[in-house]
Amino acid sequence: MRLENITIDAVDPARAAAFWEAALGTKRLTTAPDLIETRLSLPGGPWFDICIPQVPTPPAEPLRLHLDLRGGAEQSELVDRLLTLGARHVDLGQGDVPWVVLTDVESNAFCVMEQRSEYTDTGPIAALPLDSADPERDAQFWSWLTGWVEVAGTAPRSLRHPSLRGPLLELCPELGPKGEDKNRMHLDVRPEAGDDPDAVVAGILERGGREFHHEWGDLPWRVFLDPSGNEFCVLPPST
Repeated sequence: MRLENITIDAVDPARAAAFWEAALGTKRLTTAPDLIETRLSLPGGPWFDICIPQVPTPPAEPLRLHLDLRGGAEQSELVDRLLTLGARHVDLGQGDVPWVVLTDVESNAFCVMEQRSEYTDTGPIAALPLDSADPERDAQFWSWLTGWVEVAGTAPRSLRHPSLRGPLLELCPELGPKGEDKNRMHLDVRPEAGDDPDAVVAGILERGGREFHHEWGDLPWRVFLDPSGNEFCVLPPST
C-alpha cells in the first residue's frame, strides 16, 4: 500500500489547481471539467498527486485534514507570494502563534509554518495534520495502511515515508467528533501489485476502520472511514 493522493474538493477545480500548482510547484497530469490532477515529486522520496474534484458547494465545516506549508526562514516571503496568488489571511482563533493561517481560493484553511528541525527534506508541504480522537490508535492504523514510520514531531504522533523525505502525517487531537459532512480534504491509498484487495479490506476493518456506504454513484474505488471517522479512499491496485 502507498499513500498516493491528497484530494482537495473544489467548486472551481481549474482555479484551485492554478493556485496549488503555483504554490507547490507541481506538474499537471490530467485536466477535465470535473477533475484536475497535478503531481508533487520529491527527489529521493515519495510523490503525491494533488487531486482536485469538483463539488457543488463551498466548505461548511472546519477541515479535519489540512496542509502545513514549509515556510522556515522564507516564511514572510512565502506568505506574500501566496497572497498575490489569491490566498487570504483568516482568524480561526489561533491567537499568537509562530505560523501564519491563510485560506486558499476555495476558502480552505492552511498554514505557513515557521522553522522546525523536523521539516528538513519535507519539500513544500511540511505536514498533513489530521484530526484524531485517539492519536496513538490512529497512528498505528495509518502506519499499517501506508507503511509510513513513526518519527519525532510536535504532534502527539507523527508518521513519515520510510525515506524520511516528504511531509509528516501528524495525528492531532480533535476539537470535536467528526460531523456528517464529507471532509473537503482527504487521503487516498493504493494497493501495490500483488496485494490482496480482500486482505486490505479485512485489515482496515480489524483495525477499527469501516466502509462508508455513500450515495455518490458508481466509483472505481472504495471509500472508508478511519477509526476517527475521517474519509479515505482505497484505489484499484497498481498494475
